[in-house]
Amino acid sequence: MANKSQDTPTGTPTLGDLRKEIDRIDETMHRLLMERGDIIDRLISVKGTQESGSAFRPAREADMMRRLVQRHHGILPIDTAESIWRVIIATFTHVQAPFAVHADLSAGDAMMRDSARFHFGFTVPFVPHVGAANAVEAVSESKGDLALVPAFATSRGGAWWSALEFESAPKIIARLPFIDRPDHPAPLNVFVVSRAAADAMVTEVETWSVRVSGWGASAAAAAASLAEIIAVPDVAFDGAALLVSVPHGRKLAEVTAALVKAGASVRSTALVGSHATRYTVPSEKS
Repeated sequence: MANKSQDTPTGTPTLGDLRKEIDRIDETMHRLLMERGDIIDRLISVKGTQESGSAFRPAREADMMRRLVQRHHGILPIDTAESIWRVIIATFTHVQAPFAVHADLSAGDAMMRDSARFHFGFTVPFVPHVGAANAVEAVSESKGDLALVPAFATSRGGAWWSALEFESAPKIIARLPFIDRPDHPAPLNVFVVSRAAADAMVTEVETWSVRVSGWGASAAAAAASLAEIIAVPDVAFDGAALLVSVPHGRKLAEVTAALVKAGASVRSTALVGSHATRYTVPSEKS
């Protein structure tokens, strides 16, 4: 049983006692982290080799972050707890199978770096790119690297998701931040693109590449009422290339039907990934 601080005659612990308690807790946390490392080392040995692809487990990580928020209480800011866990998870993932984070800086260098460092720490190498297509191409040529691209249209973005349509291509596997709150310290909404194992994927939100002709304000409004849409001009179809994030409980068919009803023609569709529904922090925890 852990030692308790000794009360003074008045029943109040001394500063020295409280500092000893803090030291004890710090040492315990450090020992537990080293113990976690020992388990990861054993995990690698059991597998016989390091991961051949990405060791990133989006479904597990999203669940871990949800449980973190649900059990969190006290004076420690949720930002700090989230950041600590993100660094722990990312670092031990990197130990299992080294990877780099390729980031598109077209939405802003500082904001993207903040997002990458908050979610993956400083141990994981950070590789900057200008343009989402360049970041995605770098990941396509790797076994387990990640690409971070803005989850919204940018001036240099283009229809980068079209490169994910092929069966052998990497896919969208997550959307960050996992935790949604107005005052998030790394608020930039980004998609994570990688080659995660099929059994590691979470499919609550499906992401689809959709090409349409006859794209206009009516079609945009109809689609936006059912799903989140990123749209860029598509000269080939005299319309638009869309990245459609279909929320849990809806189907792509509902979105395409709404597009057709609004006067657009759907030329092609391809599933390009999926991710977890972002967990919204209850107001009392924010």
